[in-house]
Amino acid sequence: MVVPQGSLGTWNWKTIVGNMFPLLIVLTVIVLVAGIRLEEAEEMLREYAILAIMVPTMVDMGGNLGAILSSRLSTRFHLGTTTLNPRDRVLWANILAVLALAATIFTALAVGATILGALVGSSLPFSTLLVISLISGMSVAIIAIVFSFTTTYVSYRFGIDPDDTTIPVVTNVVDVFGMIIFLGVSALVLGI
Repeated sequence: MVVPQGSLGTWNWKTIVGNMFPLLIVLTVIVLVAGIRLEEAEEMLREYAILAIMVPTMVDMGGNLGAILSSRLSTRFHLGTTTLNPRDRVLWANILAVLALAATIFTALAVGATILGALVGSSLPFSTLLVISLISGMSVAIIAIVFSFTTTYVSYRFGIDPDDTTIPVVTNVVDVFGMIIFLGVSALVLGI
């Protein structure tokens, strides 16, 4: 893999702003989609208020998982210890770690939502919240993994420091997909 000289080893605010400003504009427009989708689901979230409480955690945790993997991949690229080889055991260990974290976090989200729901009188049982949380959460984790790898590789390939691009791209894209997937899975499971 050939990277233009000096493109990754230097810190220059003009380069960072030049790379990031257009990207952030595009990401802002993309995130508007999540807001529009959330507004469309207002009736379901009003009827099942516990889901509205789960939304921020679902979206935030998905982005955090993607950020963790993106940071690890960026570091490995900077150190020259990865080539995105499918036989690389460390890459697979990172993927499995993210999936294990996702399963743990999204199970805990269902438990927390059930406890909170019992306090506020929610009609959704634990089994329903667990299905919604795990299906949505694991789907979001897979999307976070795909976008972490793609963004890191494309950034590095074009000579852009992955540290500047991966986390904004991954967290924003996962926010949008996380919102859409969570609301879609909730509607499907609840039969709405």
